[in-house]
Amino acid sequence: MTRTIFITGASSGIGAATAHAAVEAGWNVGLFARSEAKLADLAETLGDAALPLPGDATEFTQQQKAVDRLAEHFGSVDAAFANAGTGLSAAGTEAGDPEEWEHMIRVNVMGLLWTAKAAMPHLRKAKGDLLLTGSAAGRRHIKGSVYGASKWFVHGYGGNLAEEMREFGGRCTVIAPGMVDTPFFDEPKPDKLQAEDIARAAMFALDADKRAAVQEIFVMPND
Repeated sequence: MTRTIFITGASSGIGAATAHAAVEAGWNVGLFARSEAKLADLAETLGDAALPLPGDATEFTQQQKAVDRLAEHFGSVDAAFANAGTGLSAAGTEAGDPEEWEHMIRVNVMGLLWTAKAAMPHLRKAKGDLLLTGSAAGRRHIKGSVYGASKWFVHGYGGNLAEEMREFGGRCTVIAPGMVDTPFFDEPKPDKLQAEDIARAAMFALDADKRAAVQEIFVMPND
C-alpha cells in the first residue's frame, strides 16, 4: 500500500526537495504552504502522487483541514513533516524586533505544534512517523540568538513527542541541519548543504525498520 506524507513549508527548499524524494520513493505527498502558485507548479511536476494544499502554518484549523483532506484523498496519512520555519532579520536581544519574534514563534513553535496536533490522530491509526525540522542552532548557544532558542524548543519537544508516540508504535525524528543553501537566506550559499541532503536524511528516518527509532539526525556542511 502506498504511504502518504503531509509536508509543511513544501513550496521550496527542504520541503520541496523532500516532496521530490518521497514521490521518487513511491509515496503520495500533501504539499502545504502559503504560496498557491508555487504549490501548483510543484504538484504539476510531481504528478498524481501530489496534492497541493494551500494554507498558513500558523493557523491550526487550516492545517487540520489540510491533513484531513489529504487523508480523504489518498486514504491515509502515514507521516507528517513539520518543516515550515522562518528566521529573523535583526539578531540579538537589544537589536531584535519584538514583532519579528512573535511572528517567528508563531511559525517555528506554534506552527509545528499545529502540525503535530492535526496529524496525530492519523499517525496513531497508521503507527506513523512525525518529522520535525530542527537545527544545529538548537543544540548550541549562539550569542543572543532568539531563532536558535526557537529551535531548542523543537529538539526538546521532539524528544517528548518520541516518548508519546512510542506508546502507539509511532516515531518522531528531529532533522537538524547546519547551514543549507535555501531561500531561507537572502544570499546564495553554494558551498553549504543543499536541500536534497536534508531530504535524504528525512527519507532515511522514514525508511528505517520499525524496530529502529531514529530520534535525531544531524547533517553538517563538510567545510
